[in-house]
Amino acid sequence: MSKSHNFNYGWVVVGAGALMTCVGFGAMLSLAVFLQPISNAMGWSRSGVSAAATIDFLCMGLAAFFWGALSDWFGTRIVVLAGSLLLGAGLVLASQANTLWQFQLSFGVLIGVAAGSFYAPMVAVASAWVEQHRSLAVALVSAGMGVAPLTVAPSASYLITAYDWRTAMLVIGIAAWVLLIPAAFLVRPAPPAAAPATTGGAGLPEMQWTVAQALRTPQFITLALAHFACCAAHSGPIFHMVSYAMICGIAPLTAVTVYSLAGFSGLGGRLLLGAMADRLGAKPVLVGGLFVQALAIATYLAVGGLGEFYALSVVFGIAYGGVMPLYAVLVREYFGARIMGSVFGAVSAFASLGMALGPLAGGWVFDTYHGYWWLHVGSFGIGMAAIAVALSFPSAQRPPHPSLDLGRAMA
Repeated sequence: MSKSHNFNYGWVVVGAGALMTCVGFGAMLSLAVFLQPISNAMGWSRSGVSAAATIDFLCMGLAAFFWGALSDWFGTRIVVLAGSLLLGAGLVLASQANTLWQFQLSFGVLIGVAAGSFYAPMVAVASAWVEQHRSLAVALVSAGMGVAPLTVAPSASYLITAYDWRTAMLVIGIAAWVLLIPAAFLVRPAPPAAAPATTGGAGLPEMQWTVAQALRTPQFITLALAHFACCAAHSGPIFHMVSYAMICGIAPLTAVTVYSLAGFSGLGGRLLLGAMADRLGAKPVLVGGLFVQALAIATYLAVGGLGEFYALSVVFGIAYGGVMPLYAVLVREYFGARIMGSVFGAVSAFASLGMALGPLAGGWVFDTYHGYWWLHVGSFGIGMAAIAVALSFPSAQRPPHPSLDLGRAMA
């Protein structure tokens, strides 16, 4: 009863994936809420506590490939179950840390590695379950990341206010176990009928790529570089959005609403561009979204009023949120389902490196030039480079045999 005429169990898998990305990424990104309370209570520098966020992204990126490969070999359920256990353990241990290095190890390494276990494996299994609306299914799994700032972060803020940072982090860790461990058991492998070959209508059997072959193709390199540039372009403006709004004269609490609106718009963008990709194809929608993202980043050079910030947050959020799931769709269309976890995990590793660079670059720019002008100029340039790289990706049709594609690449 994995699938009936009226109900595709794949949507349950999609829902489980959305929950996992929400809790996993929400726990990781909640460090922004914990930053000041931890620094004040423990006497640790803010840069020292913030370093855990950079460690998170680096560990998530490095772990994403290995989690993806493990999901291809052993199945997605065991991978996300292990990630769920590790996520809760990281939060619980971090809540009891007495030294900065203990906190960085627990919150940075453990939570970063755990967060890497959810996105690529769940995108791979969801795209195998839901063929007809694959882009929408991937967008919904990704949507959990958009919901995270609206759920986990406010919960953490409430708990810190009511108790203290240690209690808040401990409760979130236990809640992660309670929510994610049962969700992991809802994950099932897609039946063969739910994942037919995609050959661009050529009537050929699915190509049996190996991971080694896939990682040597220009197509993989193109997607990895485009995802890296995309994330490097938007991560700095996103991370420093509140600070930039305050520099422009917007009150601190109001500046936070600008950031929240961008996150909420990102959720809508994932659904909107995912639905558009099902109709128009993933590549043209990706290129269009990257173009809007680059223009939005450039527009930050001209905004100053609150209404302008709100309008720009909506457009920017739709663009950067909407393009994120489309890389997974292109990986699935070109390389197939069998090794999607490994290949998309590797692509996600490059994206995480891009995400790690933006906040650091923005901080350096501000400390050096006492403003964010060069951050937005540089991010715009990187965003335009992402468009150029994405345009070079071929159509979704795959060659009759991987060796033919490799031969064309070397010709």
